[in-house]
Amino acid sequence: MKLKGTIAGLALLVGLVAAPARPRADILEQIVVKVNGDIITKTEFEARQVAALRQRNQQFNNDETLRKAIADITPQLIVEAVDELLLIQKGRETGLKMTDDQFKNIVENIKKENKIETEEQFQAALKQEGMTLEDLRKAIERNMLVSRVQQADILGKIQVTEEEERQYYMAHQKEFETPAEITLREILVAVPADTRGVNVAVEEDARQRVEEVRKRAVAGESFEKLVADVSEAPSKANGGLIGPIRRSELAGGLRDELEKLQVGELSSPIRTDKGYVVLKVEQQTKAAPMPFEQARQEIADRLFDQRRREELKRYLKKLRAEAVIEWKNAELKKAYDQYLAANGEAP
Repeated sequence: MKLKGTIAGLALLVGLVAAPARPRADILEQIVVKVNGDIITKTEFEARQVAALRQRNQQFNNDETLRKAIADITPQLIVEAVDELLLIQKGRETGLKMTDDQFKNIVENIKKENKIETEEQFQAALKQEGMTLEDLRKAIERNMLVSRVQQADILGKIQVTEEEERQYYMAHQKEFETPAEITLREILVAVPADTRGVNVAVEEDARQRVEEVRKRAVAGESFEKLVADVSEAPSKANGGLIGPIRRSELAGGLRDELEKLQVGELSSPIRTDKGYVVLKVEQQTKAAPMPFEQARQEIADRLFDQRRREELKRYLKKLRAEAVIEWKNAELKKAYDQYLAANGEAP
């Protein structure tokens, strides 16, 4: 776990979130929602918005684009904030907590990952991030509670059988193929770039030279020797070798040209942005089904993740149904309800 970062323009966000700001003399902290008596404050929710905007790595040219970005992320963020609190409460109900020794070990790992060697450096890093040691402990403990609850009540109960894996494999065989690949050798006759436009004489000379090289190769001269004598490509140092390359990654025109060739055959001269090139097919393989045993781990991971998302969705829906949720911010409640409805989880 690494120390959290900061975001430029945090001050700009204040006042643009759903709940209007009030003078501090009026109220120390605005509550946006109560969940079974525990609160989520305006400041806490704004911190989530800031973190989400940082992840977007997006530039905001004016207040309007910033408002729109906040409006886009807010529905999902408020649902996630409530759900996280419900999971934390569930963890506390079952007696889960982080011990001093656990926290100490985690802090030591943080120091190692961030190459922090002294306690003074660690305190300075916390201060730079606007955190205290207690803030860090609370954040780590919240993450731990959420993780432990999911492990105990969801992940630990998910099973995927071999029969289910085989059924998935049969239904998705196209997704489990070794791709068609091709290995080539190239000879490039470069056409120097000219800022004044195309130099017809230089272009024609390069085309004639590459055609002559191709004729020599067809006549039986060693392609590798011609690479060494003629090619102006970086691959010259490797005998002109390129690949293996997945056929699906080739440009459409080039893929069509090479599709007609067998191993050992040469392409016609091809104009590229560097000049004229002749390609020789060195090796090629067709797409082939991947054996079940080779695909099995990926299939198991896919099925497990699918079950995890389904079970977590059901689990959270149950926690929400049992919870007492008291909204203090009408706009955030509306965003919360709309997000759940859009995902088939209308409250």
